[in-house]
Amino acid sequence: MSKSLWSIDPMHSEIMFRIKHMLITNVSGTFDMFQSTIEAEKKDFSDMEISFSADVASINTRNDHRDEHLRSNDFFDAANHPTLTFTSTKLSRLKDNQYTLDGTFCIRGVEKNVQLEITHTGVGLDLYGQTKAGFEINGVINRSDFGLTWNAAAEDGGLALGEEITLQISSQFILQ
Repeated sequence: MSKSLWSIDPMHSEIMFRIKHMLITNVSGTFDMFQSTIEAEKKDFSDMEISFSADVASINTRNDHRDEHLRSNDFFDAANHPTLTFTSTKLSRLKDNQYTLDGTFCIRGVEKNVQLEITHTGVGLDLYGQTKAGFEINGVINRSDFGLTWNAAAEDGGLALGEEITLQISSQFILQ
């Protein structure tokens, strides 16, 4: 058998993140421009390899001032590091359609190994006859591990930002 190539359908996919603000609420955002592919030989995707990249300048937290700050050298340094990437290195089946996905995440030029949870949610044909596969991917990374260390003291002496970033990716891939 040969490997099948699947490309992400950006019209039916979301790359979301959350971080604690003042350690009492979550602020969420998305990356609006991204690319991803899956290569798999097996129909159940148990041998899939995933690569992903997002355009840092496309960060969107629904607040222009905050988005500009996130693009600055205080955070992502989009001028010098315009993309963040993930490349899978190992896939382990937990049960049925659930896996752990190990890989290398690169943010701001810093590469770290991370582990994500992935659920294969099914395969179907869309209205145009395209074969699509769905996946939910979740995980948590520590922002300081990637050089995202900016923080400020809140009025009560606490910190403005938490360390953990929660990732939630809902995705459809199109068979090429």
